[in-house]
Formats: sequence, structure tokens, C-alpha cells
Amino acid sequence: QVQLVESGGGLVQAGGSLRLSCAASGSIFSINGMNWYRQAPGKQREVVVGIPSGGRIHYADSVKGRFTFSRDNAKNTVYLQMNSLKPEDTAIYYCNAEVVTGIMENLEVWGQGTLVTVSS
Repeated sequence: QVQLVESGGGLVQAGGSLRLSCAASGSIFSINGMNWYRQAPGKQREVVVGIPSGGRIHYADSVKGRFTFSRDNAKNTVYLQMNSLKPEDTAIYYCNAEVVTGIMENLEVWGQGTLVTVSS
């Protein structure tokens, strides 16, 4: 079974930084797309950064210049470095991936989410 586990959330003051991690485990043949989403209380889920199959990274305008996606293929982990955090960044952050498993099954996988709270 393929799993994604987010970590790194917590409470931080405005202007501070956090680094979120998303670790993949299980039998994965390939990853066709990766996304970080977030959902604030009472609001719709939104894409924070997307990495489609073509490989071009797209950041939401609200985080452009402040958030950075990176990866460590050896650890099967991707990261979201969040700098200059604002109270409006407060949300649950989710990692999402479209994968082909080791038994050649197509799956969309979601992590459980990690809470980021930015105080003013």
C-alpha cells in the first residue's frame, strides 16, 4: 500500500519559517504528479504548489516568492519550505500524488495533513 505522511507543521509567529515534509512509502513504480494543497477553516481547498508530469513547478500567487518546493529522491520525500509566513497562511496542508504502484495500479494518494498555525 502506498502512503504519504506529512510532517513539520506547528505554531509559528508571523514572519517565521517552517519546512513541511511529505514522505512516500510503499511500492511505487512512478510518480506522475505532485501537489501541495491547503485548506483554511471555512474556506475551499486550494493548490499551494503543483508539479505536474511535465515537471514545471507552479506556485499559487499568494505564496510565490515565499514558498519553495524541493525533493530528496533518495529519501522518497518532498518538502515545502515556507518563509515570511503570514496569518492567512494558517491552514491544514496536504500532500497529494498521482502514482503508479509496483503492481502497475494507478492511484491518487493523499496524506493525512499537517496543521500550520501562524500567529500575529
